[in-house]
Amino acid sequence: MKPAPLSRETLLPKLAAHVLEHGLGSASLRPLAKAAETSDRMLIYHFGKKEQLITDVLGYIAGIYSAALDAAMGEERATSRQQCIARILAQGREPAMQPFMVLWWEIVAGSARGVPGYREAAEQMMSELLAWLETQMPEDDPDPVGGARYLLTVIEGSLMLSAVGHARTAREGMIASGL
Repeated sequence: MKPAPLSRETLLPKLAAHVLEHGLGSASLRPLAKAAETSDRMLIYHFGKKEQLITDVLGYIAGIYSAALDAAMGEERATSRQQCIARILAQGREPAMQPFMVLWWEIVAGSARGVPGYREAAEQMMSELLAWLETQMPEDDPDPVGGARYLLTVIEGSLMLSAVGHARTAREGMIASGL
């Protein structure tokens, strides 16, 4: 069987798998090309420049993550903020989601360190997540925009605490706040 012709669409899944497994630190052209079974010149041909390649890979990964969150939310909209946050946190703690979480914290750390492109990527991802979260708020929520911002803050804090070994602190904090 003849391999699929190279295109952005055929390269992105392989590049995303490499970045999820190895992080952005190994996202130089040669390792990415090897993971995609092509050459670094072909990557430049298809993406224009390395920065665009990374942007597109992160966008592709964000799409996978978004689809997983949509699936976790189920067919029915959450009936409370508590139910909404419980669904999202449960999904974020799934073993299959851990590569996404590790990559997210790498982007956050890079943003804090001023690594070029990381802050922009983090801002875009957070804006998209916030917009999505607004659509997940309960239909009768009195302030879905404010509620989404509140829940995003709690979600990020909880996942960060869990990432550094303080899942219990996160759980107890949410219980104390009524979540």
